[in-house]
Amino acid sequence: MRHQDIPTAAMTPEQFREALLSKGALYHIHHPFHKAMYQGKCSPEQIRAWVANRFYYQISIPIKDAAILSNCRHPEIRRQWVQRILDHDGHAEQEEKWGGIEAWLQLAVAVGLTREEVLAEKWVLPGVRFAVDAYVNFARRATWQEAACSSLTELFAPEIHQSRLHSWPQHYPWIE
Repeated sequence: MRHQDIPTAAMTPEQFREALLSKGALYHIHHPFHKAMYQGKCSPEQIRAWVANRFYYQISIPIKDAAILSNCRHPEIRRQWVQRILDHDGHAEQEEKWGGIEAWLQLAVAVGLTREEVLAEKWVLPGVRFAVDAYVNFARRATWQEAACSSLTELFAPEIHQSRLHSWPQHYPWIE
């Protein structure tokens, strides 16, 4: 952020919301690879690589969220935030209580990867590992408020997931 971009007065809640939502233009879904993926221009190998690398990020989210919790001294906030970990890790071994990580493993199998190779992180690129690990380490060292602010994916996730659910079946019928 440049000095001239820093507001001199507090924003109204609506101004803050608009400023925050404007950051969506910088989100990863606007990267040329994501645009190609949503337009059906990726090969099966590219889809598999994306799923394997995205899985590494997905399994790191509950670790990042636990780091945020470890820095938060407010029980009422921790009680709310812990739900994020359960959403990813699941609540139990029973299928009806699986979390998002299991859903990503099922997607990995559907695109032609094995659970074993994805869990072993066989296809994770060094740059992806570095970036994801840096994100987790940031959450460990930052204040819980700063780290929580870095977790605002929920603002954009519904649109991203809907776009993927809408475009993949038509463009990638080979995915089971």
